[in-house]
Amino acid sequence: MEVIYGLIPGMIFLGVVGVAILFWAAKSGQFEDMEGEGHRILMDDDLSPDFDSQASTSASNAAGGQESKSGGDTKND
Repeated sequence: MEVIYGLIPGMIFLGVVGVAILFWAAKSGQFEDMEGEGHRILMDDDLSPDFDSQASTSASNAAGGQESKSGGDTKND
């Protein structure tokens, strides 16, 4: 029973710290653009357009190469 005298003030302290962190995050703009970062990660702005065309060409060549090696038969029994 005596341990509760230490737990209650500790939990109140942690609650106050949590609320203070929440207000700090809201004040510093952490919640301004909730969807922007999710969309930004999907965009490939760092790749050049010629790199994209080379990657798609090599991918189609690789797929065609695999198809000719297997003779077009995709069934593996």
